[in-house]
Amino acid sequence: MPSSDLKNDRPPSETGGLSRRSLIGRAAALGLAGPAFIAGAGAQTGSGKATPKAAPEPAEPLPEPRALVAGPGTNRLKPEPAAETPIWTFDGKASLPVIRAKLGDTVRLRVENKTDKPLSLHWHGVRNQNAMDGVGGVTQPPIAPGADFTYSFVPPDAGTFLIRPLVVGGSSEPSGRGLAGALIVEETSPPSLDQDLALLMQDWRLEENGALMPFGQAAFAAASGRLGNLVTINGRPVPEAVEVRPGSRIRLRLGNVCNARGTRIRFEGAKVYVVAVDGQPTDTFEPLRATLPFPPGTRYDLMLDMPAEAGASVSVNALVGNGLVLATLTAKGQPVTEKRPPIAPVGENKLLPAEVKLQNAIRRDIAITGGAKLDKDKPNAEPAYSGDPNRVWAINGITGASGIAPSFTVKRGQVVVLAIRNDTAFPQALHVHGHAFRLLHPLDDGWEPYWLDTFQLLEGRTARIAFKADNPGRWVIGSTVLERFDTGLWTSFEVT
Repeated sequence: MPSSDLKNDRPPSETGGLSRRSLIGRAAALGLAGPAFIAGAGAQTGSGKATPKAAPEPAEPLPEPRALVAGPGTNRLKPEPAAETPIWTFDGKASLPVIRAKLGDTVRLRVENKTDKPLSLHWHGVRNQNAMDGVGGVTQPPIAPGADFTYSFVPPDAGTFLIRPLVVGGSSEPSGRGLAGALIVEETSPPSLDQDLALLMQDWRLEENGALMPFGQAAFAAASGRLGNLVTINGRPVPEAVEVRPGSRIRLRLGNVCNARGTRIRFEGAKVYVVAVDGQPTDTFEPLRATLPFPPGTRYDLMLDMPAEAGASVSVNALVGNGLVLATLTAKGQPVTEKRPPIAPVGENKLLPAEVKLQNAIRRDIAITGGAKLDKDKPNAEPAYSGDPNRVWAINGITGASGIAPSFTVKRGQVVVLAIRNDTAFPQALHVHGHAFRLLHPLDDGWEPYWLDTFQLLEGRTARIAFKADNPGRWVIGSTVLERFDTGLWTSFEVT
């Protein structure tokens, strides 16, 4: 696994704290209200037994769900004279939706499928009810063209989460055509800020004329996935330019909703502090060398204070090629003169265990195999694959498909340790549904001080993760590179 990615630096006012080791293997709509629905959670009661003295109070009715319509649209991804690109959108808007809710609110959305392909939406990172997890072919039947499905759930955690299409055998196309978004669940007592901005990175595989390259290419699925040749933030070609007040305190919520592209991101122009990883709060720290790994499905919550000088700028850069500016924040307008305390943690999630007790854990091995082969004697040659285009990848020898049995079953409350081995020629970005896990040190003598639900495992390496299986249902462990997911790189486990 790679060397240290994250640094043991706190803001200058803080002292003490955890020893920072590496976050091993981890390589929105700016100012946009987006299609948002926030509903206060109604208290629901069971029917119980009625008695002459006290009849049970009726459950408070849930509000009508807000419609979220997935359908055809267009987006200007290339400048004229190229034509606008036919894409899929939510509610007819090329900008990506950001759904905002307060912790404890009920999220209710009726997803209407106006595309010509089956669809379901995964709420990536939400420790959800199983029936609402949004994996078509596993936790629900896919939403057929012309049909709809209502997602209704109360997110248990505050944080930044993603909306990604996820259908067994059919995830890459709706994602590659543009369907993505974010769910932001705000803390009960959020930190004092001047702006809270979401940045969602996508990339697009385009032909010269601006049209999308055809989908379903086995060569992509068997190698690095559908890597785009144009990058957008929140649905718009980079860089995204935002004006903020000099001296203002900003919260950036970064999410990678690319089909396949992982990168590293770097910050320039101000000190940036991480306050949450994959939606879960952490002790505040400054990234090592101002960079962070950013595979698909990853999220970071960051806080920064803008420089006080008008015209000063802060940039978020992807380390792609010679470098790519994703977004710029430029100080403009009336300066913020309010005195604030130093940037500090946003709190803790007391629903997660203070420690993961490994002594009596159930231990399972997971081996990832398949994909194209690389000729070490010809480093410039393209990866070669000649097998079944629908069964490119396997976990423990089994290609993921609807109807396969779970890899293992555990009782609710059991601690699970998974040793995941990457026997392929490519890094693998993986996501555990319904749970947050700790990335263990090689000798099980501790863990990284972050809760995760997504991480990247380099080729030829093994990583061990540990989590408390406290969420009943059947849960997927799968690739966040969606062409790989579509061609078998996933398995599942069941919590009873």
